[in-house]
Amino acid sequence: MQDAGNRFEDAAQRVLPQPEVVPQRLHSAMRYAVLDGGKRVRPLLVYAAGEVTHADGDALDRAALAVEFVHAYSLVHDDMPCMDDDVLR
Repeated sequence: MQDAGNRFEDAAQRVLPQPEVVPQRLHSAMRYAVLDGGKRVRPLLVYAAGEVTHADGDALDRAALAVEFVHAYSLVHDDMPCMDDDVLR
């Protein structure tokens, strides 16, 4: 499972814009929301299912990224002022 975690981190680093690319504030926030910690249970489940079904690695990367990006979006959206406006998770 450690390999799956590393694989996900590498894939996320590749697809997310670098923080120095304009608009810098947006790209830094995107990277923070996705890359700053977490257990990565959802991507690990994607990779585990792919191992059982012998799925293509690139397809698994895309699926794992999609699942984790949607999850990160839901956390960011929940913390907006129009929702609970919480500063702590």
